[in-house]
Amino acid sequence: MKENIIAIGILAALADEIRDLIEAMAPGAQVHRIGMRDYHHGLLHGHECVIALTRVGKAAAAATTATLLQRFEIDRVIFTGVAGGLHAEVQVGDVVIGTEALQHDMDARPLFPRYELPLLGLARLQADAELSRQLAHCAERFLRGRASRVHRGLIATGDRFVGDADTGRGLRASLPDALCVEMEGAAVAQVCHEFGVPWAVLRTISDHADPHADIDFLQFLREVASVYSSGILSHYLRTWPLAR
Repeated sequence: MKENIIAIGILAALADEIRDLIEAMAPGAQVHRIGMRDYHHGLLHGHECVIALTRVGKAAAAATTATLLQRFEIDRVIFTGVAGGLHAEVQVGDVVIGTEALQHDMDARPLFPRYELPLLGLARLQADAELSRQLAHCAERFLRGRASRVHRGLIATGDRFVGDADTGRGLRASLPDALCVEMEGAAVAQVCHEFGVPWAVLRTISDHADPHADIDFLQFLREVASVYSSGILSHYLRTWPLAR
C-alpha cells in the first residue's frame, strides 16, 4: 500500500453485489487467491481498494475480513449488499447505513447476557461515525429523484435467512430498533473492532423478512441492489478525499 493513501476494503456476500465494482477497477489490478477467496487489489476511481467476495454467513464473512486485514494494509472496511427490512419505516428499495451492528443469534446465557460477545463485553458494535455519515450522504445524493429513502441505525446479523413470519416477528419484538436483518455485517464488525479498523455496512432492502422474502430476489439483486452498491460506493470514492 502507498504511504499516506487510505486503502479501502470492500466486501460483499454475493458476486452480483460487487461485480460492477471489480469490473470498474483500473487495468493492472492484481488478484490474490487466499483461502478459497479472490482479493482484487488495485485502483478504483483513483483510490486504492481491495475487493473480495466473502460468501454467505458469519463464519465466511469473519474469515474473509480477518485475511483482508492481515494480508493487506487496509484502513477502512465497507460491507455492502442486500438485507431484509424489519422496521416499519424501512421499505423495499430503501438503503440502510448501519450505525451499529449486533448478532441476534448470539446467546451464551447464563454465562453472558443475551447478544453479548463473550470476552468482549459488547453486544452492539459501533460503526465508524464519520465513514457512516459520508456513506449516508453519498446514498442520499445517489438516490435523489428516486422513491427510495436512506436510514441509519441498528443492523441485526445472524446465520439464518429470515423468510418466515414467526422469526421476523420475534426479531421485531426483541430488537424493536433494528432496521434490517442480514447474515454478515456484525461478524465483519467484530473482526474490524478487534483489529482496530473503522468499518461501515451499507445495505439495500430486498424484502420484508417474511414469507415473500425469496420472491424475485435474484432479479432485485441484479437490477437494483448491485446498481445501488456500485453507484453509492463509486460516488463515495469520487467525493471524499482519502488521504491519511
